[in-house]
Amino acid sequence: MKLSKKLISLFLVSMLAVIMLAACGAAKDESSGDKKDAKSGKTITFGVKNDTRLFGLKDPASGEVEGFDIDIANELAKRMYGDDTKVNLKEVTSKTRIPMLKNGSIDAIIATMTITEERKKEVDFSDVYFEAGQSLLVKKGSKIKSIKDLNKDTTVLAVKGSTSTQNIREKAKDAPVLEFENYAEAFTALKAGKGDTLTTDNSILYGMADEDNKYQVVGGTFTDEPYGIAVKKGNKELLDKINKALKDMKDDGTYDEIYKKWIKIDSSK
Repeated sequence: MKLSKKLISLFLVSMLAVIMLAACGAAKDESSGDKKDAKSGKTITFGVKNDTRLFGLKDPASGEVEGFDIDIANELAKRMYGDDTKVNLKEVTSKTRIPMLKNGSIDAIIATMTITEERKKEVDFSDVYFEAGQSLLVKKGSKIKSIKDLNKDTTVLAVKGSTSTQNIREKAKDAPVLEFENYAEAFTALKAGKGDTLTTDNSILYGMADEDNKYQVVGGTFTDEPYGIAVKKGNKELLDKINKALKDMKDDGTYDEIYKKWIKIDSSK
């Protein structure tokens, strides 16, 4: 009789263990099902500028970032992964964008980024999505009409980490260069009289002139600055998708619609 009680006890313990294991399995299945549902939609994160009028500018009232680069990013995501794609936009500067791409904070950079051989060593670029060239922004009435007017007595304002800073030091070697963290700071410095001219891609300068009509772009362009979309080195799958979507946008006229919406002045002139 004692043996029977022990057998019964062992049987009951075994059954309880089986029930508990089954419950745990069901909970795991339910949990993983929730996670799968949460991740069923594709998410892509683009690094964009928040301080560049016409390309990527944050509206202080709404908190939304708007511009040419933003519309391109949204259209690319829709074509690559579908209408339900969640697009995250993270602010980058010329200085932070490559480090953020490398550390995985963003998937791609769409931020007025010039394709250069030096940068190709660190990232992979898409086909050209915008043709730009470096120029000068001055206050109307300035004696500076072109890069030839820059000398030791003319201070040039530029942004840290940009190709514009390198170019101006090469093409106007005598002119002092004062660098800032971003374009908003540089433009504020120009309006405060801390420099005689501001230099970067003419596409960006047109945005500044559009913001304040006391300033104008002068001297034409003295460099070619083709913009590319950057992805992490070796990410061929994403790069191929971007290039295909970009080509389709140009072929069906969507690219031209976005261009005309934001770029009122032909940046090739």
